[in-house]
Amino acid sequence: MSRNDADVAFIKALAELLNENDLTEVNVKREYGENDSLNVRVSKFVPQAAPMQAAPVQYAPAPAAAPAPTGAEPAPAGSNPADHPGVVTSPMVGTIYLAPEPGATNFVSVGAQVKEGDTLLIIEAMKTMNHIPAPRAGVVKRILVGDASPVEFGAPLMIIE
Repeated sequence: MSRNDADVAFIKALAELLNENDLTEVNVKREYGENDSLNVRVSKFVPQAAPMQAAPVQYAPAPAAAPAPTGAEPAPAGSNPADHPGVVTSPMVGTIYLAPEPGATNFVSVGAQVKEGDTLLIIEAMKTMNHIPAPRAGVVKRILVGDASPVEFGAPLMIIE
């Protein structure tokens, strides 16, 4: 296999990684030796969702409205969870998991008392499971994301008061 063929295979693998992990862009620099490298940027266009009549809560950092999560209480009309003082936001782009494994009990539920450092949920990014800890002690008032849903950096995840 020539280097050119290997580079094409590498770029195709990056494109597949992009789609499999709900990413919008991947940047990679591949070093072959001194003064010899390949810089690759693979990205895809993600259209903004069209506004809906009875739109679910829309978050400024996210490109599209998140689906209404199960078990979460509805948002009061006109309120933006991102403005709430007890909001916990996503530290990364990835996929949300509310339980440690499929079929297991969720880490937290609405009304649960949490201590600082307790695991609230997991965000999978690049096949790595990242436990997201509670930034402070309090009571979980709202869960703003659904299980196995994609999340953007800075998107509100839940509210702890």
